[in-house]
Amino acid sequence: MTWGIISTWQMSLSGVAKAAEQLDSGRPSGDAIQTAIEDVESNPAFKSVGYGGLPNAEGTVEMDAAFMNGDTLSIGAVAALHDFAHPIAIARNLSHEQLNNFLVGSGADDYAQRHGFTGKNMLTTDMQRYWGKQVRKNATRHDVLNTHDTVSAISLDYRGRLHTGTSTTGIFMKAKGRVGDAPLPGAGFYCDNQVAGVVTTGLGEDLMKGMLPIRINELIRNGATPQEACNQVVYPFVDALYQRSGHIGAVSVIALDKKGDWGVATNTAFTFVVATDQLAPTIFKAERGKNNTTVIDEKNV
Repeated sequence: MTWGIISTWQMSLSGVAKAAEQLDSGRPSGDAIQTAIEDVESNPAFKSVGYGGLPNAEGTVEMDAAFMNGDTLSIGAVAALHDFAHPIAIARNLSHEQLNNFLVGSGADDYAQRHGFTGKNMLTTDMQRYWGKQVRKNATRHDVLNTHDTVSAISLDYRGRLHTGTSTTGIFMKAKGRVGDAPLPGAGFYCDNQVAGVVTTGLGEDLMKGMLPIRINELIRNGATPQEACNQVVYPFVDALYQRSGHIGAVSVIALDKKGDWGVATNTAFTFVVATDQLAPTIFKAERGKNNTTVIDEKNV
């Protein structure tokens, strides 16, 4: 059995490298997911996840995260979480609970506090200044829609266990309590050891309309490769939504199946990171190609 991990955006390179070392040494894929995502959550240079993430309209950092175990199909998720260092760790802990697996707002905060998770003021001085500047200039729709990147990851270990994880602060200056696709099962992620893991990144309001992870998972179950499934689901959805509504935000999807094969589809310039037992952590870039295909190249850094 091979191992592998794939994660959205170039910002996940360092975390994927750490997770790859764990997978190579035989650690479980769930540990690798948490390691990869916590690395991004900890870095204030990445302004759409965790510490230093984007505030909402009231200047508060609200965080969403989810974790899914492809063996048991257990899910844990938090939304509108405040002032805890690692939302992904809290989501993972919730996946072990029999009930109350998805908590929001003060309920999520209370759970994290009761279970001893590390509290932290997630609003940095730099981001507070940036928020104030945008408020003073009356931030436009363009400013808001072009400042969101969820870190989402899928991991496969030597024992064939698949896990997925997501973490984000969502769109800049979102309404208090706004939740996107990232913590929503079937919309932002899905994972099944018998098939594949699939996760998304982009504009949650549009991604929620497509339920892309569960649809891609079913195509893989029925024999499609991850790349075929991503192409066949994402591009018709993107085109149909644009035709019906006249607009669509960024939509990117990655998939990793039980054999270690991966796929990606996107309607934007999208970077992602892959590591396997055959491939050192590598950044790729993807764009939509002709005839509902995806053009993928290794990114020079």
